[in-house]
Amino acid sequence: MRCIQCGSHKDKVVDSRMSKDGTTIRRRRECLDCSYRYTTYEQIERTELRVVKKDGSRETINREKLFRGLVKACEKRPVSMDRLDRAVEEILADLHKDHVSEVPSHIIGTEVMDKLHQIDPVAYVRYVSVYRQFDNVGEFISEIQSLETRAARDHMQRRLFKE
Repeated sequence: MRCIQCGSHKDKVVDSRMSKDGTTIRRRRECLDCSYRYTTYEQIERTELRVVKKDGSRETINREKLFRGLVKACEKRPVSMDRLDRAVEEILADLHKDHVSEVPSHIIGTEVMDKLHQIDPVAYVRYVSVYRQFDNVGEFISEIQSLETRAARDHMQRRLFKE
């Protein structure tokens, strides 16, 4: 590491701490020439993921765009920004697990829907209505009914495993 004060390459690590989510290491360093202290962050470098859109175009996956979509779906809902940030990290980690460089947009949409379903049912319905381009109230009703059916089934399964 080059010291930002004097430009020397000689330093020592004074302290290392892992972030609470375990993806980053924070290191306090001290320059051996001028004794200036500075902080560096180390994290795993992921391969660049590209999204294949419906029209066939490709672009780099935009973490901020993904986050904004979740924020919009959860607007005025009791969901913390920290939870949404973790959700984005979990989605990206799931996408990286397959070790592919390109991901179709519908897979990302499905990942987002699954995550929102776990976080908040109202946010999930909001997102699905835009993602699937609902045209009428009947589509909302059928989606909410399927959501209620899944919730009842999940509740029954939890009861089976608790006994």
